[in-house]
Parts: sequence; C-alpha cells; structure tokens
Amino acid sequence: MDVLLNFKKDGLYLLDEPEAALSPARQLAALSAIEALVRQGSQFIIATHSPILLAYPNAKILCFDGSGITEMAYTDTEHYAITRDFLNNYERRLEQLLDGEDG
Repeated sequence: MDVLLNFKKDGLYLLDEPEAALSPARQLAALSAIEALVRQGSQFIIATHSPILLAYPNAKILCFDGSGITEMAYTDTEHYAITRDFLNNYERRLEQLLDGEDG
C-alpha cells in the first residue's frame, strides 16, 4: 500500500476503509506494511469491512452497532462469516442471489 510508505515509526495512524481501492493482493501487502510499522512502535486504528485486514494477528476487533460497541473474535465477525460462506458455496450463493431466492 503506497500510502503506508510515507508513514514513520512510532506513529499513531487512523485509517478509514483503506481497502476500498485495494485488490486482495494489495490488502495482503498492506498487512505486511502495517506489521513492519507496528514492529517499529506504530499503532493503527482501522475502520474496515475487509476480512483480510480484520485477520491481522492479535487485533482488537470492535463491532459498532445499534446495541453499542462489542469486542469480538475474528471468526465471529459478519464479514468473515459471509466471505467464508460465499467462497465455500459460491455456486449455490450465486444461484440464490441471481435467481432471486432468499438465502
């Protein structure tokens, strides 16, 4: 992620959906860049819908919804569950979506 090249060690960075313009491969590259900066003392607060970015090891994942703010495990996030279900059952999910079935 090119923008991360301008970040310096020991920084605090707030990112709002940085995955919006990134392919999955570039999201993985962003994870690597974030890890390098974290090892140099930086901290990140990231608002994301990306199951790739959510997978960052030891991330504290907070879910903001109508009932408040809840900490949750990666595999309990809606983004993980939907992505996993789609990838494991993509033909059926596409059939349901495109044929108008409820799923």
